[in-house]
Amino acid sequence: MGRVYRARDTRLGRTVALKVVAGAGAVDRQARDRFILEAQAIASLNDPHICALHDIGREGTIDYLVMEYVEGETLASRLQRGPLPVATALEYGAQLADALARAHRQGIVHRDLKPGNVMVTKSGVKLLDFGLARLTQEPTAAVTGGTRSAASTGAGTLPYMAPEQVQGRTIDARTDVFAFGCVLYEMVGGVRAFDGEDTETVAAAILERDPPPLPSRQPLVPPSLDRIVSRCLAKDPEERWQTAADLAAELRWVSGAASARPQPQPSRIPLDGDSRRWRRRAIVAAALFVVAAGAILLMAALRSRVPSVPL
Repeated sequence: MGRVYRARDTRLGRTVALKVVAGAGAVDRQARDRFILEAQAIASLNDPHICALHDIGREGTIDYLVMEYVEGETLASRLQRGPLPVATALEYGAQLADALARAHRQGIVHRDLKPGNVMVTKSGVKLLDFGLARLTQEPTAAVTGGTRSAASTGAGTLPYMAPEQVQGRTIDARTDVFAFGCVLYEMVGGVRAFDGEDTETVAAAILERDPPPLPSRQPLVPPSLDRIVSRCLAKDPEERWQTAADLAAELRWVSGAASARPQPQPSRIPLDGDSRRWRRRAIVAAALFVVAAGAILLMAALRSRVPSVPL
């Protein structure tokens, strides 16, 4: 859909990310008008975990976005080195869910949540690229017969698309919840929830199959986290988490429960009657030894003070 450059805003003296948008939006007036309206709505989002949109413009036949420059690496790049620790995945997941909840309250569905659109920074994660977001719940293009790639539909990225996206049905905030489940599964499990060699295989997996449980990928995953992800990935939107805000709260609860889990304590073996008697005798003997040693030291000190009498 476009290219992103690091650029310099000479008016305000700051580094920005400049996304140059081409394609249908450059020639279709109706598409351009919708693009501008969506960009204006996104600019109203003020959340620490959403990349801010500073400006929108057009140069000749090319539309562009001026966005906050975020230092770090994409989540996709980070996952190439392996899965995240469960505690880190819970933290990042709660932050992403907060970002989605803020967008959903503004009536915005992201439609393209994936690791490549999440930036990992020193302070957490930021959700990027609302370029495909929708303000309405209109049907999206379906992926049929393998004749159109996920990118060509303009509806998202296929391995992270919900069943209703794949089938071209109406989407809503719960569509983002499904994509979130795919991202969280990959953060913890280290592999995609739905994958395959071609479009038809991936689409069939999304529509017909459930991914292997997370504990089969990472044995240390708590059952509560596996249940959260499974509910995100429900085929029927009615069976998913209904709001990203509830999802964020649940992730924080799991994170808090995991950190508050008591550590195992050394076992204490009760003493029987004979053991207790021997223990009392040992204590008495030690006390008598201390008293005797003190008496000997005292006598030695007194003797050293008595003057000797010559005979």
